[in-house]
Amino acid sequence: MWMAGVLSHGVLLSGSNSSTTDYINLTDTGGHNESTSALLRSTAFKVCVLCVLIPIPVFAILGNLLIVASVGRFRNIQMPTNSFIVSLAMADLLVAVLVMPFSLVRSVDTWWFGRNFCVAHFLLDMTLCTSSIFNLSCVALDRYVAVCDPLHYPTRMSPRRVTMLLLLSWLLPLLISSLCVSLSMYYLTPPTGYRGTQQESPTCVAQIHTPYAVADSTVCFFIPVVFMLFAYGRIFMVAQRQARWIHAMENHSGQLHMDQNPTREDPARPDPARPDPARSDPARRVQARLGGFSIRKENKAARTLGLIMGVFLMCWLPYFSINIAFPLWGDRISPIVLEASMWLGYANSSLNPFIYAFFNKDFRHAFVAILGCEILGRQIRGCLVSTQEISRQVHTVVTLETISK
Repeated sequence: MWMAGVLSHGVLLSGSNSSTTDYINLTDTGGHNESTSALLRSTAFKVCVLCVLIPIPVFAILGNLLIVASVGRFRNIQMPTNSFIVSLAMADLLVAVLVMPFSLVRSVDTWWFGRNFCVAHFLLDMTLCTSSIFNLSCVALDRYVAVCDPLHYPTRMSPRRVTMLLLLSWLLPLLISSLCVSLSMYYLTPPTGYRGTQQESPTCVAQIHTPYAVADSTVCFFIPVVFMLFAYGRIFMVAQRQARWIHAMENHSGQLHMDQNPTREDPARPDPARPDPARSDPARRVQARLGGFSIRKENKAARTLGLIMGVFLMCWLPYFSINIAFPLWGDRISPIVLEASMWLGYANSSLNPFIYAFFNKDFRHAFVAILGCEILGRQIRGCLVSTQEISRQVHTVVTLETISK
């Protein structure tokens, strides 16, 4: 992250109206810091921290690689609506490969990669994490248009506009982080002990100036959060209303059909001499499919939306809140809290593949085809190809399944 780098040796503290920094050395032997210092420097503690943190980049790499491989292998997944999922997977994959390993070394031990790479790591961290959040916002925008304005979805989310959104989700974070570095809106100096002694171990500590930290957190997190809450709230309301409307229309149509055929003995049994219009008319096939949704689907949609926003807020809200509060009340914030908030944000890159892809039936089938046995893989590949035509027919129809895709 681009907040102060928290090391096992110490944490940078910065006042809001000062251009100088103080460094509290956790390895100092004075006061009650002696037992805390011994714990932080112990091998057992470092091993426990490694066991907790290593799964985060591992799952992020594996999960996001599966998404990229699935899109590259199965043509029916290669659609504009999944472009944002692929872009999100690429951002999270780069965070796991280029940022997390060095942050892990810094968190468990200290910084061994020099000052120049420290600046590069700071720039990569800020750019890629922000790009991941912006791609999440693009996913929400795509779902919002698909559900709330399905008839105009092909024009509103045309390939050209999708490409522009993808470029913005990468170029805007790069611009924000580049401005921070080029305008020197951060501190990156060898800190000193609180008694004026130079810190012995090499460090990589970056603290953004308070005004820039507030502006950065607002643009990179709080504005996307407000939009995502609005978009997913509207998605659920519209989808729920649509499902109830379809259910009411089906009931009304069935009752009207019974009133017009009072002499028929069994209106629920089709006439074998007459072709079924639901089978011959694609529009009625779609209507018949939509009529099958119930309250169970609404509850599933609510759980899916709640999980999407719940995980996102759980991972990023602590970090960005501390990012604003740290320059003002840094001396009251525990280094362990800072470290936990940083890795919670990284954990979002590991959870995104499970939330945005594993809840999608097509991606689940693709994952099984890639990881499963060959026989099962052939069956699922056939299922993926056979559902491509159905996906085209219902592309512009609002259903509760749109929420979880």
